[in-house]
Amino acid sequence: YIREAIDSVLAQSFGDFELLVLDDGSTDRSLIILREYEARDRRVRVLSRENRGLVASLNELLGEARGRYLARMDSDDVCMPQRFERQVMFLDSRPDHVAVGGWVMQMNAFGQPIGTIKSPTLHFEIDQAHLKGHTSICHPAVLIRKDAISSIGGYREEFMHAEDLDLWLRLAEKGRLANLAEVVLRYRLHASSISQANVESQQSALKRACESAWRRRGIEGNFEAIDLWRPTEDRSSMHKFALQYGWIAWGN
Repeated sequence: YIREAIDSVLAQSFGDFELLVLDDGSTDRSLIILREYEARDRRVRVLSRENRGLVASLNELLGEARGRYLARMDSDDVCMPQRFERQVMFLDSRPDHVAVGGWVMQMNAFGQPIGTIKSPTLHFEIDQAHLKGHTSICHPAVLIRKDAISSIGGYREEFMHAEDLDLWLRLAEKGRLANLAEVVLRYRLHASSISQANVESQQSALKRACESAWRRRGIEGNFEAIDLWRPTEDRSSMHKFALQYGWIAWGN
């Protein structure tokens, strides 16, 4: 999926950006493909090294980035053409906001649409959902102020698989969060994606991230995210979610 992902970034209507791509110890032809793009477009900068995992990779990219905003993206997703333009315009006009996401269209492994996730758009609703363990900002669809994320120390390894929820909870203590009420990303669901492979350990990390936020804010919280949002490798779990995605697709 790497070509489709990169092409969607380079085709943005807002063109003033650098595309940092970190090859985290891949064993296929990914690096060859990335070097092709780097040679063709001066906005592309490729970093390659041995595998260190997602959180270490995110923090390394944070340190390398030179812009004042950071747009997060995964290698199997697709940006909508005006994503950067819309999100940059939003943060430029709202200095009290530190991050903005948007709605995402779920698609299957072949790029066929399943349905749109319409997350809450206002800070209070987003933050309240996060405090209960429900991630309301899609990580690969977000634009973040670099100074804000740097001021809180970036991502934390101890919350691996829920590093995004932990980040949103800490960012909300620095400024406001929002989602655009429009689709900014096509989010691919497939069996080898990272979040699906780690779905059970993710749930434990989500709860610990919430408990950490409750202690910082001096509040009593209630963790509600007890249902898995992705299938495990168990056949009955995969069947359950295949039915669920099918009904969502039918409804859309």
